[in-house]
Amino acid sequence: MTEATHPPPHEAATRANALRELALLFLRLGTTAFGGPAAHIALMEDEVVRRRQWLTREEFLDLLGAANLIPGPNSTELAIHIGHRRAGWSGLVVAGTCFILPAFLIVSAMGWVYTRYGQLPQVGHLLYGVKPVIIAVVLQAIWGLTRGAVKTRLLAAVGVACVALGFLGVNELLLLLLAGGFVALWRRVARRRAGGGVPPAMMLLPGLPLGGGAVAATAASGFNLGGLFLFFLKVGSILYGSGYVLLAFLRADLVERWGWLSEAQLLDAVAVGQVTPGPVFTTATFIGYVLGGPSGAVVATVGIFLPAFFFVAVSGPLVPRMRRSWVAGAFLDGVNVASLALMASVTWQLGRAALVDVWTVGLALASAVLLIRYRVNSAWLVLGGAAVGLLVG
Repeated sequence: MTEATHPPPHEAATRANALRELALLFLRLGTTAFGGPAAHIALMEDEVVRRRQWLTREEFLDLLGAANLIPGPNSTELAIHIGHRRAGWSGLVVAGTCFILPAFLIVSAMGWVYTRYGQLPQVGHLLYGVKPVIIAVVLQAIWGLTRGAVKTRLLAAVGVACVALGFLGVNELLLLLLAGGFVALWRRVARRRAGGGVPPAMMLLPGLPLGGGAVAATAASGFNLGGLFLFFLKVGSILYGSGYVLLAFLRADLVERWGWLSEAQLLDAVAVGQVTPGPVFTTATFIGYVLGGPSGAVVATVGIFLPAFFFVAVSGPLVPRMRRSWVAGAFLDGVNVASLALMASVTWQLGRAALVDVWTVGLALASAVLLIRYRVNSAWLVLGGAAVGLLVG
């Protein structure tokens, strides 16, 4: 007789508990995580490093660096990485799906309102109070992560250089690769001088897009769900960079090439992705709903996020192996510092837009004190900021 292949009851219970914890956490984050990828990353760091201690700061930084090296929505990919590290392949699916689902439902509802009444719901007062809180959350996360990332004077210098280059508008992916390559090269020279030799590199880098131009997803000019799925599958597979890069992709095909959307509809779709919680890529959900109703929303959402699950499934198991190679570890150290530098430059831009008067500055300072001194859960601060915004606005 062969032994049963089912896991022991206590292991199954532990796995089920881990999946339940992942589901509850990322459903909540998907509902309250306003502010874009930098804010999402900060909220995840607060939960999985500071509060739950599922990961060390160093492990979190490695997953963040890995997420930045692959195409697609970085914060969603980080959620998927965390799920995989916490509960294996089931955790990978649960964490990513639960982070996306609340935004999908909220954006679909906004799409229904938009197609029925021809305009978007007004959320300006709510965001007035939420944005200053997000600034405090992100700054707290950057400060905490910096202590784990900046381990030498070399990494500190690389970080400062990356901040400067980020403000000058250097491409995000190029900045990550340059930082990683420079640190790896520097350590190679140092090892040679110390007589340590240079073992063969063990690092595998993801394939990079060879061109920035959009490739037609379908030859037909008329709208169809298959073409919509293929278009967003392509976008999710090759898109690096900010929401502005996403806007360029969407405009090139959906507005100019096929005429499925008007310029005004496209701008409304991008605005929805920016002002709703959860992944910014749910812009695709709104576009899908406007073009094809609920079925279009599902097709577009699955298309744009499916590559993220694939890329994390392929690259996730490599991250611990990279740490065991000094070459790959050095490269990852450089990427981690550059990732934080990019977060800092984005936060500066967010701060200029969010801290507009005495109320918002005061709200940001109060949030920082509650976060650092009293360790108040960031989700409560976001909800409190929304309430203040509705009252003051």
